[in-house]
Amino acid sequence: MNLSFSVYDLKPRFQQALRPLLASLVRRGVTPNQITVLAMALSLAYGVVLALHPANRWLWGLFPVAMLLRMALNAVDGMLATATGQKTALGALLNEMGDQLSDVALYLPFALVAQVRAPMLVIVVAAALLAEFAGVLAVLIGADRRFDGPMGKSDRAVVFGLMGLLVAGGARADWFDGLLMLTLVLLVWTTVNRLRQALRAVARGAPRTP
Repeated sequence: MNLSFSVYDLKPRFQQALRPLLASLVRRGVTPNQITVLAMALSLAYGVVLALHPANRWLWGLFPVAMLLRMALNAVDGMLATATGQKTALGALLNEMGDQLSDVALYLPFALVAQVRAPMLVIVVAAALLAEFAGVLAVLIGADRRFDGPMGKSDRAVVFGLMGLLVAGGARADWFDGLLMLTLVLLVWTTVNRLRQALRAVARGAPRTP
């Protein structure tokens, strides 16, 4: 029984829905790195606006939309790189750094919301960064970059999108406490799972994806 299901497993269907957009970007000569930088810039800008106006429920109500846009751009840059043969070392670095900076920019403003316990929120964000670090570490031992769940980037987008709606709806503090604690537990599980799967891949001698 697979207990590490992640929203990431739905990526192929999500990518299929983005095919028309991909075709348009290819025709216009847009590069993958431009999309990556755009996604990071929009995330940073929205995060700053949230930090400056943490009591604005309308802004929090739009949070799920912002997360969906970010995930779409994150998917498109990889698809574009594959479709145009523009996979580069710079692109890989921008993708990893952009993801982590975007996470920090979008999630830390929740610490300024009255109902959210700031220390717990900061711990969750730190745990998310650790989980992604574990995924990258796999490359150092000869395995593919790991995206295993159950609390990967896509899963966090769903969780924090829900939190944005809870803030907009004026939910009580205990809702946030419970959701953050569950997220933290799943992040620890994810970190251990990624390290374990990386070790298994190396033990099997599984070839890395070029």
